[in-house]
Order: sequence, then structure tokens, then C-alpha cells
Amino acid sequence: MKYKQWQVAAPCPEGRLALERAGLSPLLAGLLSARGIVRPEDAVRLLSPGREPIPDPFLLKDMDAAAQRVRLALERGELIAVYGDYDVDGITSTCLLTQFLSARGGRVVPYIPSRLGEGYGLNHEAVQALAGQKVGLIITVDCGITAVEEAALAASLGMDVVITDHHACKEELPLAAAVVDPHRPDCPYPFKGLAGVGVALMLALAVAGPRERQAVFNEFCDLAAVGTVADVMPMTGANRAIVSLGLKQLDPPRRLGFASLIRCAGLEDKLVTSVSVGYTLAPRINASGRMGMAEVAVELFLTRDPARADELAARLCELNRERQAIESDIFQQCVRHLEQAPQEGAIVLAGDQWHQGVVGIVASRLAEKYACPCFMICLDGGTGKGSCRSWGDINLFALLSSCSGLLENFGGHALAAGFTVREENIPALAAALRRAVADSCHGEALPSVLEVDMAVAPQHLTVEAVEALELLEPCGTGNPRPVFLLQGAQVHSMSQVGRGRHLKLKLESRGIPLDAIYFSSQGAELGLYPGCRADVVFYPQINDFRGVRSVQLQVVDLRPAPSRAQLEQAIYEKYCRGDPLTCEEARFLLPERRDFVGLYRWLERQSTSCTVVEDTPARIARSVARATRQREVPARTMLCLEVLEERGLINVNRRTDRIQITLRQVEHKVDLEASDIIRKLRAILDS
Repeated sequence: MKYKQWQVAAPCPEGRLALERAGLSPLLAGLLSARGIVRPEDAVRLLSPGREPIPDPFLLKDMDAAAQRVRLALERGELIAVYGDYDVDGITSTCLLTQFLSARGGRVVPYIPSRLGEGYGLNHEAVQALAGQKVGLIITVDCGITAVEEAALAASLGMDVVITDHHACKEELPLAAAVVDPHRPDCPYPFKGLAGVGVALMLALAVAGPRERQAVFNEFCDLAAVGTVADVMPMTGANRAIVSLGLKQLDPPRRLGFASLIRCAGLEDKLVTSVSVGYTLAPRINASGRMGMAEVAVELFLTRDPARADELAARLCELNRERQAIESDIFQQCVRHLEQAPQEGAIVLAGDQWHQGVVGIVASRLAEKYACPCFMICLDGGTGKGSCRSWGDINLFALLSSCSGLLENFGGHALAAGFTVREENIPALAAALRRAVADSCHGEALPSVLEVDMAVAPQHLTVEAVEALELLEPCGTGNPRPVFLLQGAQVHSMSQVGRGRHLKLKLESRGIPLDAIYFSSQGAELGLYPGCRADVVFYPQINDFRGVRSVQLQVVDLRPAPSRAQLEQAIYEKYCRGDPLTCEEARFLLPERRDFVGLYRWLERQSTSCTVVEDTPARIARSVARATRQREVPARTMLCLEVLEERGLINVNRRTDRIQITLRQVEHKVDLEASDIIRKLRAILDS
């Protein structure tokens, strides 16, 4: 198991029925009701993201000043630098504003710092270089909120700065012509989850004015959608409208660069979804920045030459393959190191031969593998540049803030961040980070919990039902991909695919065959073998092979399935603890009349030879089953004994592993349905 605990939700029966009556498929209705959406009108709103209103861009603090300064630059014919970041969010932000301003007659130069040479955000050398080019206005996108010194330098060199960002703010904001960031404490914007490209889009809408606003939104929402998905922003509020409408602009793509990249990535004949953006397009765009060549992606989305677009798209795919090879090598190095010297609470690793552009992905993989936040530091000349990824709701920005005295600088947000540290401070930083993690968890182990929407029966996993789940798009934080549990599936065969990196499984559940794929996993480490049974948590997806569409399970986690007897015993133990039971569990425990009759007659026969019947619960259940020719169900047998004891028909003396049962002489007729135990179980079924 990858996760220590699976938290499986359950559908609301009434809500599920109401949604099915409104026309939703049973699988989708069950999923929504398990997520707390039980009213048809709420379901319609969620499943119609294009209707979500975009808040007025001028609700963003300083947007009026930002729009005014940009318009002035256009009127004066000033040279404008759009200064971005080297990830997908920053690249799409840079291209969006560059194209928007250029179309309005602006003289624009896009600038993205080299990840390997300059690092993240505004830097002194870049500001001086832009001043040398006679730039009059710098607009930052997806960066700048912590650039206090750099903004002051720009002002001293005669340049204004308009900052647009979406990262967490520090106490001191840069002195600039405008600072637009929904996370400013004084910003009244109602939606805080915009990506950097979302804030850049809001600036474009503000500059365009009310009459052109819708046309500008339609033109650039494709870039905004890709940047928002890639930056793992919440798929709620305004982001649902941005991404939903943006994905429609990618099917088919109107922008030349996207058309070439989609074709090169093998998505030409497939529906572009948030999943394909996140797992196929975004890594290829990101690879250019990670490998120190962000200009390749920028040119791809700005070029109007079809041949050049194809060439650039192919280059991105090549860079991505290089990135994958480097990432795999660093990851294996780190795993070998951690096997020899395990770290608890937080992983802090430093190396002088690592590729700065790749360690963030390695940190993400290590955080997932070891269930704790991970900090990867690339050393160069006594200074370390770090990338970190979170785990278990640990807020990285808050964590780094608590250790700021040991850092040269830092920035980012709760789930991902970057920092710079002197090499001699790394041991103290590692100790401080582990203390901070322990304090945030109150000394307890970090949670390793997988949230599962609901358990499903295999007959509900039809192509039509899984296709209906596409109505949930766009998926992401706040509206995650559906995650289901299939219990007790039999493993028929296993094989390694993708050069041995992935595991392909053929499963069967209740006579229904199902294909499954488990990425980045091997059968040997899972303890699986043909014929065994497993509980599988998965994303449902459609596999289209040679025109044949079938359901495939993309495995998230799996574990050996407990036997039926173990499951039944777990339900009885849950009842004994007083934990709430589901309808299915109450139905299983509720005895029928024949259960009582069979047990009582068996006790009568045993009492003829001995006054007290004594044995283990399991053997009593087995003996009753043989005598009555019914299936052996120890949990239900024990509950029957409790009811008979409650109603005064027997006395039960419980010992460590055995029970003693004595029949009582009763002169009157006893109504077992009057039992409090029976009434409570029936109440659960009637609720």
C-alpha cells in the first residue's frame, strides 16, 4: 500500500435517488451524493462551469493603477518588458500578455530568466539589462511579489514596475506602480485561487475595457487554462470557467503552437481534458524551463509559422525525454541514499551534481514515496538552491517563514516553494524544518490518507457511465478526479510495460474482466501473484485501442483483499465499538428468523448432554452452520446470541477466547423483534 489509510466515503441514498431522477447516471449520481452534492440544482451548477461568472478584474487591489499604467505605456509607445517565470504558469502568462499588448500596438519584449543561470523571479542583472534596452515599464507575471530590492532598483534606473503575481505575500510589499496579487491581505477579490496566468488574464481584461472584455477572454482562455491546470490551482470559482472554456478552445486548437504540440504529443484525435493537460502537455512545456530553454516554449506559442511550430513542438518533446532520464537517475540516487540513511519528519537532501531544473519533480516523487515533505538542494560554490514539495497538508511557505533566519531568500506557496541557503546552514536548516514539521503535526506521524469517493460494483463501470463522468471537467483541487474502490478483484495476470516502468494488470470482479494500469510500479514490490485478490483504488478512464473503447482502471493504490470472513468480522467489531454502521453493514448483521431458530434448536440439542455449552465463537458458528446447512457467519451468530441474551432466553459468560452458554427456562412467548439490538439495526435501514 502506498497510503496507510483509505478514507472511503459513501453515497447519500436519498441524494443519489434525487440526482438519478434528474437524469444523471447512477455512477455520477452516487459520486456527487458522496461528495455532498444532493440537490439537482447544485449538480447543474457544478456540471455547467461555463456559467460561472468571472469576478470584475477591478476588484483586485491596485488593478485600476495597473491598467492605467499599461494604457499609458501603450499610448506613449514605451518599450514594455513582460517578465515571467520558467514554469508553465509563467510561460503562458508571458505569452498571453506579450500577444495581447502587441496586438494593441505595444512594443513588447518577453523576458524569462534562465532557471539555471539566474533563478526564479526578478534579479538585479536582468533589471539592469532591461534598463540598457530602454525599457520603460516592466510587467511581472507569476512572480515579483517578494522583489522589494529589485523593484527599488528598477525605479532608480527610471523604470516603472507593475507586479502581477499569485504567490503568498511577505510582510513588505515592493514599492511599484501597482502590485496586483489576490493574496494581498487588503485585496477584496472574492476568489483567491487564480494562477499567475489568471491574474495576467485579469490585467488584459482590465486594459481592454468592458466592450472588448469577452472577446479578449475568448482569445486567451486557452493559455490561461493550460497554465492554471499545470500550476495545480483549485478547480473552483472563476478557475472553473477559465479552464472549462479554455479546454473547449483546444478542441480543436486555434493557436498554432498548441495544435503542433497536441499533434506531437499524440493527442490529436483525443479530447483534451484537464488530465491530458496536466500529464501530457504541461510536462512538455515545463521541460523547456527545467532544461534552461524556456524560450523554446515561448516562441512556440507566439510563432505564426506552421513549420517552425512543428519544429519547436518536437524540440519540447525531446527536452521532456531528456528531463525524464535525468529525473529518474537523481530519484534512484536519492532512494539508495535514504535506504542507507533514513530520514524522519522531513527529507532534506543536498547534492552538487544535480540538475537544478529537475529536482522539484524528484522532491514531489520522494514526498509521495516516503509520505513526508521533501527539500532538495542543489549546491554550487557554497550556495544551495532548493526546491520543495509538501505532504499531508504541511504549509511550505509557513514552514520556510519559520526558518527564514537560516535562508538567503524564499518564495512560493503552501504546496511547492523554492529557497536559497548557504551550504554551511543546511544542517541547521534540516533540524529546524523537522522541528517545524513535528510542531505542525503536534508530535504525531504525518497523515498518509487516500480520500476515496466510494466503493463501486464492477457492473456499474460501463463505457457510457465512465464517459458521463467527463461532465465533472475540469477536475483538480476542490473538484478532484473521481477516485473509486473496487473490492476483492481477482488478479489474473501481470506484466511490465513501458520498458519495465509500469505494471499492467488483468482483473476479474464478479465475472466481469477489467484491465488496469499502475504507473511507476512493479509487481514484485506489491506482493501480487496470479490468482490472488486485491482491493484496488483507481481513476476510471476510457482506453481507445484500434477503435475499440473499453474501461481501464488507472491504479492509485492497492492492497491484498481481506477474506470474506475477515470483512464480516470487521463489521461485527465495528458494531461492538459502537461506530456508525452503513445500511449495507446493518443489513448484513440483521438476523433472519431462520438464524434464531437454527441457533436455538442447536443449543437445545447440545443442552441434552451438558448443562453448559462452551466453545469458541468460530466453532459454535461452524457447528450451527453444519446443523442447519446454512453458510457459516460467525458475526451474525454472535449477534443472535446477544439478542437471545437480551430477551432472557440464555445466559452468556464471556471468557478470553471462549464463551459459555446456558439455556434459561422461559414460560411465556418471547418477541425477538422487541429487542433493542434489532430495533437499532432496523432504524439504520429505515433512515
